[in-house]
Amino acid sequence: MARYGLMGGTFDPIHLGHLVTAEEARFQLRLDLVIFIPNRCPPHKDPSEVTDPEHRYLMTVLATATHPYFRVSREEIDRPGPSYTVDTIRAFRHRYPQDDLYYITGADAIGQILRGEWHRTEELLRMCEFIGASRPGYSIDRDLWQSSDIAREYRHRIHLLEIPALAISSTEIRRRVQEGRTIRYLVPEGVEQYILKHGLYNRTGRRG
Repeated sequence: MARYGLMGGTFDPIHLGHLVTAEEARFQLRLDLVIFIPNRCPPHKDPSEVTDPEHRYLMTVLATATHPYFRVSREEIDRPGPSYTVDTIRAFRHRYPQDDLYYITGADAIGQILRGEWHRTEELLRMCEFIGASRPGYSIDRDLWQSSDIAREYRHRIHLLEIPALAISSTEIRRRVQEGRTIRYLVPEGVEQYILKHGLYNRTGRRG
């Protein structure tokens, strides 16, 4: 039986915080593989404010190409309509019916899950376990852990990790590019060169 980590996100752009999170989750949860899943159309964002899916997919491929236990999936990129996580997990559960699945996300998303704000939350928690990554010093609201019916039922399927590199954000990287500032050492070198080559996030507002 294999253990697969599934890391979904907009990756606009992917940065070192994402990669450190994936590697730490792989190490601590003894995952055989981490599969990055760039979304096509995040339900909570205006499509006009998100870079073209192919650009985000290719940047994710560049960022992960040298890691032997990282892969990139087109599961959401090729699926039309909003990219709901539950549809993706169903697809991977069908593909790997006997294996353990772990969905890697941020600790803020874990808070949303405990409040039942994700689409078909309980179905998600039955199909896979969750890994919530947070920066040091940040923790899930203790009252929420105590009051949430979802937390009481599925607490054993939620794992929290502290990741120092989570001070990096895609929003900050886009802002730095718009301001003409360096993003070196915030993203992999190949991603930096891709952003510059295609003029992503520049002052004209081009998003691909």
